[in-house]
Amino acid sequence: MNFDLKIINGTVLDGTRKPAINCDLGINGNLITKLGELSAANAEKTIDAEGCIVCPGFIDAHSHSDVYLLIEPSAAGKIYQGITTEIGGNCGASAAPLNGDYKMPADWLNQLEATGRAVSMKPPKGRAVSMKPPQIGLKVMRRFHRNRPTWKTVAEYRALYDAVSPAINIALLVGHNTLHAGICGYEPRGADSAELEKMQAELEKALDEGAIGLSSGLAYPPGSAVPREELIALCKTVAKKGGVYTTHMRSESDALLEAIDEAIDIAGKSGVKLQISHLKASGQSNWHKIDVAFEKIRNAQSKGEIGADRYPYTAGSTDLDIVLPQWATYGGRDAILARLRDPEIRAKIKAELTDCPPGRWDHVMIGSTQFEQFKGKYLPEVADALKMTEVDALLYLIDADDLKTGGIFFGLSEENLWRVLAEPYVSIGSDGSMRAPFGPLSTDHPHPRAYGSHTRFLRAALDGKTVPLAEAVYKMTGLPAAQFGLKKRGILKEGYAADILIFDPAQIRENTTYAKPHQLSGGMRHVIVNGVLALENGKPTHEKSGSFLPR
Repeated sequence: MNFDLKIINGTVLDGTRKPAINCDLGINGNLITKLGELSAANAEKTIDAEGCIVCPGFIDAHSHSDVYLLIEPSAAGKIYQGITTEIGGNCGASAAPLNGDYKMPADWLNQLEATGRAVSMKPPKGRAVSMKPPQIGLKVMRRFHRNRPTWKTVAEYRALYDAVSPAINIALLVGHNTLHAGICGYEPRGADSAELEKMQAELEKALDEGAIGLSSGLAYPPGSAVPREELIALCKTVAKKGGVYTTHMRSESDALLEAIDEAIDIAGKSGVKLQISHLKASGQSNWHKIDVAFEKIRNAQSKGEIGADRYPYTAGSTDLDIVLPQWATYGGRDAILARLRDPEIRAKIKAELTDCPPGRWDHVMIGSTQFEQFKGKYLPEVADALKMTEVDALLYLIDADDLKTGGIFFGLSEENLWRVLAEPYVSIGSDGSMRAPFGPLSTDHPHPRAYGSHTRFLRAALDGKTVPLAEAVYKMTGLPAAQFGLKKRGILKEGYAADILIFDPAQIRENTTYAKPHQLSGGMRHVIVNGVLALENGKPTHEKSGSFLPR
C-alpha cells in the first residue's frame, strides 16, 4: 500500500486511555488509513518519530476564537500547543447567528475594527503595501463593510471559515446571549412567548446549518436576568437535534452549588447533554465547596450525560467590568457607559464596590487596556500610579477604555485545580481566544492560558504532577471529541481524521507568563491537521488546512 505520509518508530498514545504502543501510521489525504508495521511501505513523505510520542491532535474544549481565527488564520498560539480543533461560541457569545442590535464582545469588535482600518488604509502614492498570510485573513477583509462583519448566519460563517481555511478546525456553539440579545434586546428580562418561539426557530436553523449546541453565559447580561424556563425551552430544541448545552453558570463563587443545581435541573428537564464550563470554586471562602460540587455532578451523571472543562491556572480572566453591580450592567454598552458617566450613579456604583471585602482588589491584574504602562499590573499598583483609590482607578479604566479593559482575577486554589483536572469527566479547555506573537493579535495583554493551557497540562502529566500521561492525552483528545460529538476525531484509528501530534516529551514547555504572555509553547515537533503539516520540525509551514466541523 502507498501512502501520502507515514509516521514510523514513534511511541503511540491513541487517545483512548490505553497504554502506549509502538506503531506506525499511514495517511492518505485527510485520513489515517493504516496502523501497523509500515517501515517497508512506500510513502511520498516519511517522518521518523523515534524518541517522540505520537498522539491525536488536541481539542481545546472551551475557546473564544470564533472571530480571531478569521483575522489570524495561522492560529500560532494554538498550533504550538498541539491544538488542532477548537470548540468555539462559548460562555453565551458566538460569531453567529447575528440578529437585531446584538453587539459582539468588545475584544472581537476591537480587532475587527482595527484590522478593517489597517486593510482600508491606502498606501502612499507610488508605494505598494504587502500583507502576507498568515498574519491577516485577506479573504475576511473583503467581507467587512464599515468595519462590521457581513456574515449573519451559521451557514455564512461556516462558508467564510472554510474559504479562509485557518490552520485549525472549529466546531461552533450558538451563544445564548447572542441569540437572546439579537431577538429580545439587552434589557433585564426573559423572552415573551413570541420571542421564545423565534429564538427556538433561530436556534434550530443554526443547528441545522452545523452548530453543535447552545452555550450560556449566565454571569453576563442579558443572560444573568433570564429565567431558567427560557433555557429549558431552548435546550429542548438542542436535545431534539442531539446537541450539547455548555454553561458558564450564574455563579462560580458564593452561589456555586446553587448554580450547579440549576445547570443539572436544566439538563434534566430538557434531556440535553450538559457540559459545565471552567469548573471551579472561586474565592478562598468558597474553596471548600469543591467536594460538594463533585458529589452533585457525580450523582447527576446516573441520570444523564454531564461533563466539564477546566484550564490549568489559578487565575481567571474576563472583561474588567464583570465586577460592576449586576443592576449597572444591563441595557448594553451605551447604557452602561452612561451610568458610569453620570456622577450620581457612579457614586452609587463606587459605594457598592467600596463595601467589598478588604483585600479583594489585591488579586486583580489589569489585562488588555489602551494604557500600555498598566498592562500586567495589579490594580493597587495602578491606583498608586494614578493617585486614586483602587475603586476609583478601576472605574477610571473601565470608563476610559469604553468597557474594553481586560481583567485577570487570582482567586483559585492550587490544590483544587489539580483535583478538578483529575476528575474523569473533565476535559482541558483554555477559555482563551487564539493569539499570535505577530500581526494584529499581538498587541493586547491576554491571560497566558491562550498560549500555554495544553502544554502546561501536558508538562504536568509528564512530570507526574497530575494524571498519568495516557489519561492526560485522553482529556485533550478522545474525551472532548465524545463530549462534543466530533465524529471520527480525537482518536488514532483507521478511517479517522489525520489530526496528529508528534512531540518530544523532554522539550514540552509553556513559555508564556502573566507578565509576558505573547510567547509560543515549545516541544511540538510536528503538527498535522487534516493530513497536512502545519508545523514541521518545530517550524510553521504556513499551510492552512483547518475546516468547520458541523454537528
